[in-house]
Amino acid sequence: TKAHLLEDILFIAISSVICGAETWNDMESFGKSKEAWLRTILKLPEGIPSHDTFNRVFSLLDPKCLEDGFFRWTRSVANLTEGEVVSIDGKSIRGSRGKKSIVHMVSAWAGANNIALGQLKVGDKSNEITAIPELLKLLVLKGCIVTIDALGCQKDIASSIIDKEADYILALKSNQGHLLQQTKDSFRFLDAKSVSEEVDAGHGRVETRICSALDDLSMIRQKGEWKNLQSLVRVESERYIKATGDSEKETRFYISSLPADAALLNRSIRSHWGIENSLHYSFRCRLQRRP
Repeated sequence: TKAHLLEDILFIAISSVICGAETWNDMESFGKSKEAWLRTILKLPEGIPSHDTFNRVFSLLDPKCLEDGFFRWTRSVANLTEGEVVSIDGKSIRGSRGKKSIVHMVSAWAGANNIALGQLKVGDKSNEITAIPELLKLLVLKGCIVTIDALGCQKDIASSIIDKEADYILALKSNQGHLLQQTKDSFRFLDAKSVSEEVDAGHGRVETRICSALDDLSMIRQKGEWKNLQSLVRVESERYIKATGDSEKETRFYISSLPADAALLNRSIRSHWGIENSLHYSFRCRLQRRP
């Protein structure tokens, strides 16, 4: 009674989702509209599967096996280059069912490839610290620069990244209060090894980011507990809104296993926001379009 090949069903499903499909019916419609092209690649012994077939097959698949296969596929198509930034971030997906946040995802995003290398669903925000190491285990990161927001600024996570033969840039906030204060004091009393300035203009605003980097870790009491720690980073940003004349200033701090190269650190930190603009934003828009 099996009329369709599993590889045909998976290929159509993934292709349709890449093109914006959001429902089983969308997958069927995509298949029918592209059937001539699909027949040049797939066997399709009984034509395009129905939406009920897509639903039934995916409900029977082992999610873990499907996830492992997807990770292997993304690794084969994403050509990670030396020094590429891989951003890891968590996001609560709101609006998928009422007002309650029911899904939290941790994602790894390769900005140069413009592709999500992997995602893990976690129960709630507090589990993100445990989910990040699990996601790191699934990724091939040799030679890459991994950026993570403040919640992921943990000694074990830094160690895991180094063990993957990658480098890290970890944001500092109050969850690492002593380290944050020592980093602020370092920039107060010590001279920066290098400084880099970037200016972006567009969408009615001008943003200036000045990155300063230190390689003098003499004021960091626990520097030996952070694997391969080499530099402290400060980014001072000012955003000017042309329409209103208002300006906003913000100062952020980071630790990194990279040398104190302010230009490289500035570019890498800026690249981290690609996961918000390219992945989280597009996913929110798709949720908001749903009736």
